Amino acid sequence: MRLILLGPPGAGKGTQARRIVGRFGGVHVATGEILRANAERGTDLGREARRYMDRGDLVPDELVVGMMLTRLDEPDAAGFVLDGFPRTQAQAKALDRHLDEVGRPLDAVLSLEIGEQELRRRLAGRAAEQDRADDEHERAVTRRLQVFASETAPLVAYYQDRGLLLRIDAEGTMDEVTEQIARALTDRQGAA
Repeated sequence: MRLILLGPPGAGKGTQARRIVGRFGGVHVATGEILRANAERGTDLGREARRYMDRGDLVPDELVVGMMLTRLDEPDAAGFVLDGFPRTQAQAKALDRHLDEVGRPLDAVLSLEIGEQELRRRLAGRAAEQDRADDEHERAVTRRLQVFASETAPLVAYYQDRGLLLRIDAEGTMDEVTEQIARALTDRQGAA
């Protein structure tokens, strides 16, 4: 399967991506890990991305797309779960063009949907585990949710229009969410 996980910070994308791969196969491709790996290996794209990352700036779409498409062309990535990519419509369109060119279109896009109160509760738990200050945490959470709302949330409509979107209630336990995802993917495979 070729899947994308969409959802705000704290929705459980990383956890669910690993569980989907464990159950359905493929590879978990996380944007942050790809960016860090390229920067550490000193690839051309990684060196350029490092300049942005070191300043605390967002890495431009063309660099992110280049790294992600390179990763998706590797032999082990015939099936994948994308976590953190695409984040913008420009990235989504570049991904679609590439997958169409190589004859491996997306199977589904899972939108992990969760209320802001539950997100803040989860992210506060994460911050406590990492021993971060409450004020710092609150500002960071607010900023991350704003960025998600402005840049990534429009992808829900984009993929809904393409008939790929599966909405998942991500407010349950990890196991409940995993079972919801498994049912949705199994139903989608059966309908194909």
